[in-house]
Amino acid sequence: MAANEKILEVLDLHVQYFTPRGAVKAANAVNLYVKAGEIVGLVGESGCGKTTVAMAILQMVQPPGRIVKGEIRINGHNIVNLSEAELRKVRWRELALIPQGAMNSLNPVLRIREQMGDAIQAHEAISARDLKARVLSLLNDVGLPERVYNMYPHELSGGMKQRVCIAMAVALNPAIIIADEPTSALDVVVQRVVAQTLLDVKKRLGVSMIMIGHDMGLQAQMVDRVAVMYAGNMVEVGPVESIFAQPLHPYTQLLIESIPSIRERKPLKVTEGLTHDLRNPPTGCCFQFRCPRVEPRCLQAQPAMIEAGPEHLVSCIHYQAR
Repeated sequence: MAANEKILEVLDLHVQYFTPRGAVKAANAVNLYVKAGEIVGLVGESGCGKTTVAMAILQMVQPPGRIVKGEIRINGHNIVNLSEAELRKVRWRELALIPQGAMNSLNPVLRIREQMGDAIQAHEAISARDLKARVLSLLNDVGLPERVYNMYPHELSGGMKQRVCIAMAVALNPAIIIADEPTSALDVVVQRVVAQTLLDVKKRLGVSMIMIGHDMGLQAQMVDRVAVMYAGNMVEVGPVESIFAQPLHPYTQLLIESIPSIRERKPLKVTEGLTHDLRNPPTGCCFQFRCPRVEPRCLQAQPAMIEAGPEHLVSCIHYQAR
């Protein structure tokens, strides 16, 4: 598979949640792609639309939410509007999820062997002997001892449960894995173990990933490209080195400035104000109410994404021709 081949493409994605008080525009004209073997970080504060985009890719947006426009292509095939039977063939085999909370993702009354076995047997005809060998091999691949095979989720630590979820996600060698804040509920030592497990899996299997989170420090260490979301809009996308060396969008700059420094003491930079009502977005830039560089022309129209450098796109009026 060519290194620059696009495994996943999200094209002009719009997701809305329809409520009695109006439609919440949770994802607005989102464009994103993931190339073979790369990890793309999807970042932004809570409520910006990261998980909504992930659920849309998985075709798991729950009512009253709905994809109202756009395409999601895996290896060139649009999976929007597939039937549930067709989606079952896609999930796990081509597209897998490492959920945000492993504690709530594993069935508490089933042993680990049963939960992992069910996922494999749903897609493959496999003997009991080969299934056991496969499950044990997967557990070993994520650094878990053989005894986990017969254990219940409540007998595992948070980091062990998270690694079980990673093992389940890679069980069928999918083309792309979505990791939804896989380290968010773990302490820093276990975060490091889980993060290293993800990198090992990516290196060994050559799988592509979307890593969702708001820990910019972790993103800097793990991903190849970063996509920054604010209020349902994609505001900046670029290679991780470029994003951290020269962040362009004011929101990206504030996110990076929020990372504590171990070299110097400095006041924590806080973004002023609140996100606008997503049912009634303002005319103009989505970040205008909180932007330190706002000016009158920012209020006229949402800036288009322009290429400010190699593969470095930004949606900001300050980088467009006057």
